Amino acid sequence: MYPNAEVSEFINGHFIPVKIHVKEQPATFKRFGAQWTPTLVVLDPDGTERYRFEGYLPAPEFLAQLEFGLAKRAFTHEQWAEAERSFRMIVQRYPESDAAPESLYWAGVAKYKGGDHGALKETAALFKRQYPDSAWAKKASVWAG
Repeated sequence: MYPNAEVSEFINGHFIPVKIHVKEQPATFKRFGAQWTPTLVVLDPDGTERYRFEGYLPAPEFLAQLEFGLAKRAFTHEQWAEAERSFRMIVQRYPESDAAPESLYWAGVAKYKGGDHGALKETAALFKRQYPDSAWAKKASVWAG
């Protein structure tokens, strides 16, 4: 389904991939509110959407987005330690990706929700060194104190 071996291996190891063709399965395509192809939707086993992204991405960006979807799922299920670890892993593995600044932000939130009340201030300080011009740094600036 995916020409890049690393992407294919990651998807098959972490997801149950389902391919929906817009012309062959228009009702299913519409059910998920897809406006463009490709649209990737990360669902819980019960079918609840946890994350989505649209459009082509090169393999490293694509992998970062897939990992972000898994991290968001952990976050939504209040698995704070797992969510924080997953978000931080994205920043480490894909520091130049578009997902990295958002992952840094959510890692701080997950750590805070896990009981570390200094996490937000710590995250704001990290943004001064990493991704200082990102929208996520602006959102975290209120935490600087």
